[in-house]
Amino acid sequence: MSTTALLLVFAAAVCHAGWNVVAHGVSRLGAPFLWWGAVASTVLWLPVVPFTGGLGASVGGLAVGAGVSAVLHVVYMTVLQRGYAVGTLSTVYATARGSGPAVSAGLAVLLLGEQLSATAVVGIAVVVAGVVATGLIDRRPSASPSPRLPDAVQPTPGRSRRRLDPGIAWGLLTGLAIASYTIWDAHALRTWGLSPVSFMVGVTLAEIAFYSATLGRRHGEVVAVARAHWPRVLAFGVLSPLSYILVLTAIQTAPVALVAPARETSVVMVAVFGALVLREGSLVKRLAASVVVLGGIALLAL
Repeated sequence: MSTTALLLVFAAAVCHAGWNVVAHGVSRLGAPFLWWGAVASTVLWLPVVPFTGGLGASVGGLAVGAGVSAVLHVVYMTVLQRGYAVGTLSTVYATARGSGPAVSAGLAVLLLGEQLSATAVVGIAVVVAGVVATGLIDRRPSASPSPRLPDAVQPTPGRSRRRLDPGIAWGLLTGLAIASYTIWDAHALRTWGLSPVSFMVGVTLAEIAFYSATLGRRHGEVVAVARAHWPRVLAFGVLSPLSYILVLTAIQTAPVALVAPARETSVVMVAVFGALVLREGSLVKRLAASVVVLGGIALLAL
């Protein structure tokens, strides 16, 4: 991967970590916030389109590519928000961003004809190990022993059973969504010669329609959400599109199998934030699990 592509990916990682921190803080707002996020993204980035390649080589390709991508992004954001609502920021984020590049690398080989070395296969295994480690760190004790067990075999008081954080399952689903839109978007940009900025604006414009349809009886909350959370809406509107515009620019010159893993350096940033600011478990353990994930990502990028 070239130095320019690498710098684009790292900048994208910083932006991505930033908007995920913002999204986690309002995860329970759901559709009203996502609607405003799509509106803000479109309004803020639409004026940039004429200065960044216009609509690209194919208006029809832009419509199809952005339309399909919007559906995949809506699924991604919906699953991600649900994960943040039931799990911790660090767990959901690390699981999603760890599994996403592993699946993306495999799909890039199968669908885009990219090559995957033996080292990269090992890297996938290491990423999965890091994801599992994240889940073990966040195991939670069950509330009480099972009432169906006889007294003689009830667990010893003070020793509760443990289960995996539900954020793990939602994180894995988010990872699949990430892989889906990553592969499709790379295909769209390469096939139709699209501009990353106009493509992203097309996606957010279509998202407005999708989120409008999901608001239902929550239309009355839209104004209240804007008044109470407009700084977050603006931050989301800037950082979320920017993070992906940088990635889309990188995949025009670098393989998806390399770009997708490299952008996940944001895992460490979010893990540190979760431990230091949100007090989500041990900083040392979270850094250790994140380092494992990043070690796998490094192998994928060789």
